[in-house]
Amino acid sequence: MIIKDMCVFALGDNKENAVKVQQGEILEFHTRDCFNNQIDSEDYVMDVLDWDHINPATGPVYVEGAEKGDVLKVEILDIKLDDMGTMCCLPENGVLGADITENQIKKVPVKDDKAIFNQFELPLNPMIGVIGVAPENESVPCGTPGRHGGNMDNTKIAKGATLYLPVFHDGAYFGCGDVHACMGDGEIMVSGIEIGAVVSVRLTVLKGVSIDNPRLEDAENIYTIASSEDIEKAIYTATKDMCGILQKNLGYTLNEAGMLMSAAGNLQFCQVVDPERTVRMAIPKTICDKVL
Repeated sequence: MIIKDMCVFALGDNKENAVKVQQGEILEFHTRDCFNNQIDSEDYVMDVLDWDHINPATGPVYVEGAEKGDVLKVEILDIKLDDMGTMCCLPENGVLGADITENQIKKVPVKDDKAIFNQFELPLNPMIGVIGVAPENESVPCGTPGRHGGNMDNTKIAKGATLYLPVFHDGAYFGCGDVHACMGDGEIMVSGIEIGAVVSVRLTVLKGVSIDNPRLEDAENIYTIASSEDIEKAIYTATKDMCGILQKNLGYTLNEAGMLMSAAGNLQFCQVVDPERTVRMAIPKTICDKVL
């Protein structure tokens, strides 16, 4: 099924506008860039940008059979990029925001599997910045990450990866957008190479299992993901969740699981530019290949 020409700027229990889909079918989401395609040139005046219409997510879709307490399995099958990306830097935004004195927009062509940044040809890493379900309580702007997913800006949410999201409402109300042609971990200057795309996913409902926060796996690693305004809390949550996975699947004690993570785990930043920072903890699949 093709999902396009519909988007939301907040993830929530959006019954009126949701499209009902069957689990297991392949869905093709046509997404806009994080600026809602408003920036058409490097001469665009940022003062006229509609900040109420950024970080759009294509959707939502109501997944038949998904119930509160389930887990939504999201297999990312493909990400096809448009041919032009956009970057920006803004005073008072991002890690270096206090040092920036004026806005700048940069258009970045994408061709032959490379992003052309001045004299550099950067290898592409197409990834999904905003991806999630309706949160437990009121709707949350798409630019905000949390237990429901949202604007996690996680470079590992890419083709071939599988994301696991807690379901807080019947139907889940899944949406995605904010694709990047490539982005460095941390996204320190507010934006990666923001770009429109076509994202293909398969959604499956997992019964009899529940999680508190998003989890992820790819060919090499399993990951726990956590977001919080207090980055120390995000670090603790992602680490604690991974510790629980190792205790459950390896039969380790808390002490053993913690020492194993200290020896072989990797705590990584996803983004440090939103008020709610996002981190992930990675463990190689050679140690544990079960993420639930």
